[in-house]
Amino acid sequence: MKHRIVVLGAGYAGAYGAGILARRLSPADFEITVVNAEPEFVQRMRLPQLAAGQEIDTPNLADVFAGTGIRLRLARVTAVDPERRVVALADAGGELGYDTLVYALGSHGDVEGAPGVAEHAFDVAARPSALRLRERLDSLVTRGGGGNVVVVGDGLTGIETATELAESRPGLSVTLIARGQLGARLSAGARGHLRQACDRLGITVLEHTSVEAVEAERVLCAGGTALTSDATVWTAGFAVSPVAAAAGLKVTGTGQIVVDRTMRSISHPDVYAIGDSARAVGDNGRPLPMSCASAGYTSRQAIEAIVGRLTGRKIPHTKLVYTYNQISLGRRDGIRQAVDDEGRARAKYQGGRKSAQIKSVILRMALWATSHPTFGMPRRKHRLAAAPDATAAKAAV
Repeated sequence: MKHRIVVLGAGYAGAYGAGILARRLSPADFEITVVNAEPEFVQRMRLPQLAAGQEIDTPNLADVFAGTGIRLRLARVTAVDPERRVVALADAGGELGYDTLVYALGSHGDVEGAPGVAEHAFDVAARPSALRLRERLDSLVTRGGGGNVVVVGDGLTGIETATELAESRPGLSVTLIARGQLGARLSAGARGHLRQACDRLGITVLEHTSVEAVEAERVLCAGGTALTSDATVWTAGFAVSPVAAAAGLKVTGTGQIVVDRTMRSISHPDVYAIGDSARAVGDNGRPLPMSCASAGYTSRQAIEAIVGRLTGRKIPHTKLVYTYNQISLGRRDGIRQAVDDEGRARAKYQGGRKSAQIKSVILRMALWATSHPTFGMPRRKHRLAAAPDATAAKAAV
């Protein structure tokens, strides 16, 4: 009987990880299934562009995995039973058994940040929600004139969303709300560049402002200030799926799966977590942030661990680092901010068109790698070891 590897989620981490596993493991011994709720691969880092009215590529996952041997199941994951080693799927999907589970369900917008967010705010954490925001903005144009858009949160997603909307839809009045200083996690030079970009794009910035509630047409701030808003975009936090916690896996207070250095669950050794779903500690001793870069690093480490343990090979420790923040400020401007081992911004940064071009190249490379999951397929693939865990235990480092 073949060893069943099931990958939950086909975002940057899941799609990439499944493809490399298919590249390295023999189909004679392994069966790889990817479960994803949507039929397309979503370039999550480009969703602010989609909301702003731009078109982005969304490769069909059936085409992406065609010819790779990977099975695709389009279904929403509702539960995981680690004792029985099965995954429950919605919409009459039934159950799917596994021997090794790769949990890559990612994250979504945190709608619990303030009263009214779930009912009245938009987000750009998923394609359907980004499209709903786009439709709302289109309706503002249709009814004549512009409109007021309030973006809550000045993290990387909030900054990119505000600048994309302001650049692509100049008729809008865009306000960006920052809990503290604008771009507080950036260096002084990068903060200055960001402020200049906001001024150039006509973005109103409210610093040291907390949001207490979101209403249909208003954002209520601490101190009694009320901002008129035709579309409120909530980017003030992200949350992970509750499936892992409900399954009894060891998780953090925020629901991320606690893993060892090889991305293996510390409570259930046949489960690996990658991307935003994992609480992975980087080489600097600090948890890796939720990001596309972290998705790549955690995926590579999990792949090495899975291949090593199942085929009796040595398990190397791949890099788990975070050295730069790449921030788009519309299509023609950006910031490349270096960070140190403590996650703090270094004085060094790069701003302007070249930074925007670097970010664009990174996104194109990520899309190409995901769309060609088994490129460079080796002629000889690894076979399943007779006693994989015991063999790999002797080889692990």
